Amino acid sequence: MGDRASNGRTVVERRSECELVVTRTFNAPVRLVFDAWTKPELFKLWWAPKSMGVPILSCEMDVRTGGSYRIAFGHDASDSMVFFGKYVDVLPPSRLVWTNDESDNAAVTTVTFEEEDGRTLLVLQELYPSTEALDEAFVGMEDVMPEQFEQLDELLITLGASV
Repeated sequence: MGDRASNGRTVVERRSECELVVTRTFNAPVRLVFDAWTKPELFKLWWAPKSMGVPILSCEMDVRTGGSYRIAFGHDASDSMVFFGKYVDVLPPSRLVWTNDESDNAAVTTVTFEEEDGRTLLVLQELYPSTEALDEAFVGMEDVMPEQFEQLDELLITLGASV
């Protein structure tokens, strides 16, 4: 294993044949970080990597165990990419688990949030159904996840300043 990418603050690594783990510490309380992952109006502000130039068209999130989500990216609805699934486990403000149902090769994603001294350690784990599925996903993740987390960091600074 040992495939690992880091931009200094966000670490993306393969932990096994089917598992990808991304870690980052944010200089914000867990409440704000959890809100940024669970409130559509905040999620839309950071999730789409700006470098890709593809905005979020819609973001529907029913963040509760058994709830669902649907996120559409693109320049218009006729040419959009849609991600959707179900929330398997929601434990505010410390844990989110969801399915990614847009593909048979998609991962089950678990995100944990742990606060210490006003900072939040975030660990995102994706468990894929096969090594091949992870191989395919890992290629983009090395660049995309660090950029997304930089954007989240910027949002959290803004949110922290407005609280």
